[in-house]
Amino acid sequence: MQVNSGQTSTTDAGTVDSRTANGQPFAGPAPDQGGRPSGTWSRRRRFPSHELSPEDRVRAAALRRMKSFALALLVVMAVVFAVSFALQKQYPWLEYVRAAAEGGMVGALADWFAVTALFRYPLGLKIPHTAIIPRRKDQIGASLSNFVETNFLAEHVVQQKLESVDIARKVGAWLSAPGGAERVAKEGGAIIRGAFTVLNDDDVQAVIEGMVRKHLLAPPWGPPVGRLAERVFAEGHHHTLIDLLVDRAVDWVEANHTTVNRLVSDRSPLWVPSFVDGLVGDKVYTELYKFVLAVQSDPDHQVRQSIDTYLKDLARDLQHDPAMIARAESIKNQILGDPEVRELASRTWGTLKTALLTAVDDPDSELTQRFKTAVRDFGSRLVNDPELAGKVNAWIGDAAGYIVRTYRSDIAGVITDTVARWDAEETSRKIELQVGRDLQYIRINGTVVGSLAGVTIFAVAHLLFG
Repeated sequence: MQVNSGQTSTTDAGTVDSRTANGQPFAGPAPDQGGRPSGTWSRRRRFPSHELSPEDRVRAAALRRMKSFALALLVVMAVVFAVSFALQKQYPWLEYVRAAAEGGMVGALADWFAVTALFRYPLGLKIPHTAIIPRRKDQIGASLSNFVETNFLAEHVVQQKLESVDIARKVGAWLSAPGGAERVAKEGGAIIRGAFTVLNDDDVQAVIEGMVRKHLLAPPWGPPVGRLAERVFAEGHHHTLIDLLVDRAVDWVEANHTTVNRLVSDRSPLWVPSFVDGLVGDKVYTELYKFVLAVQSDPDHQVRQSIDTYLKDLARDLQHDPAMIARAESIKNQILGDPEVRELASRTWGTLKTALLTAVDDPDSELTQRFKTAVRDFGSRLVNDPELAGKVNAWIGDAAGYIVRTYRSDIAGVITDTVARWDAEETSRKIELQVGRDLQYIRINGTVVGSLAGVTIFAVAHLLFG
């Protein structure tokens, strides 16, 4: 069994001169007149060891052994046929042996032809309907792609398989088991570190700055702040803050009797006696202290009502008064100008990056521990909560169904495209390595079955017509 004619053959390693091996001139049998290397070289060239993976070398060796065994059976049949044919007149019973050997040779040769015709032209002769795989590899690839798409990438097939697997519970059991959350945290940390390595700080800061401008600065602040304040004031949540301010005012007045007296004395005329300043200061302090105590003790005090009225008017003006809205915008622009926004974006990204890198580099950090705990809890819920597991399985099934429904032709098309890129001889070689050893059993069985058929036919004919 010889390779196709020509001076070169294409393999995974490129174009190789058929008269050289491993880059060295071939010293074996010279090519025949058709340009085909003859003898052992054609068999060696078909599976050059330097181009095969370790697994393929094992397959090639097994294929050679099976070919040798099948050939040995043919040789045995030929020898038996020659001996029995020469001696059958002297020993009539050898006619049965000759018939068996003859049938065995016919079966062996016929099946050799059939097996060889799959991968190459038998004896280099371009007989019709031979070298099927090299000649029709593209059609075979397309048929295989269509078979996979129809029978393996059907939406209902994929969804039924996913339903039987119960992925949610399996994933949950793995996440809740020792080592699962740690593995997720480790891989997540690697992803974060890789992302920070790829991301450019200036680009990220520009994105954050753009988001701040779009979502924080571009919309007017007045109306939304006014609506929020109006809701807070209507529900009375601001009273706690007012109580706190009044309490602090009472504490200050209690602790600053001398300060009040000094303020009164500093503002009185020089001709007023000091004892009068003291009397006036004590009176002012007493009235001030009574005032703040009254505000503190009376929830409906006039001061409190005035504050409520002022705050509610402010909330309403922030929503509807153009002048107040403009003032709010002016305050916003003063607080968050261009330098402040850039600094905010830089500080936000720097803080986030530092915090995440510190957390992922320290397996005992609070963030890492909380993440692991959350992963374990989620895994336990998947195992123990049938409703949640059912929702997750349904989501996975829907997602897989969508992917298969939308992209199954593209997925199966990988087979067609890959086979189309293969060289014809290389394709034949790959397939023969995978299935050639088993196909040699056809030759062996053909030899045995041919022998049995030959002797049976001869016996029946001899019985009927002998």
